[in-house]
Amino acid sequence: MAELREQGGSLRQPPVLGIDAKDDAQVIRLGGELDLYNADAVREALFTACNREPPKIVVDLSEVEFMDSTALGVLIEARTKLPNRKAFLLAAPGLEPKRALHISGLDRHFSVHESVDEALSAEV
Repeated sequence: MAELREQGGSLRQPPVLGIDAKDDAQVIRLGGELDLYNADAVREALFTACNREPPKIVVDLSEVEFMDSTALGVLIEARTKLPNRKAFLLAAPGLEPKRALHISGLDRHFSVHESVDEALSAEV
């Protein structure tokens, strides 16, 4: 279980749970609540991965409980850092992240996959 830390008067999970290299991809595991308060940490992790210019970036959303518009903006911003925007893939969003992507219309612009393995095997 990810370590909890004090943030803004409440216990919150760190937003970036890990960055792993798998096959030819960078997999960024995010978790907890992604919002204005931790957007900088998410942005830094995603930009660092993008700057490595891997053939594929997979953002694992399986442990994300909530995403606000700031977090959605960070995903858009990070995707623009890649020469091939189709190489920026979202994986395993739960109910709330899936709802945020759908309501914002971003599910039509991002490649969203049911699992990390599915995203890793996707053609870009």
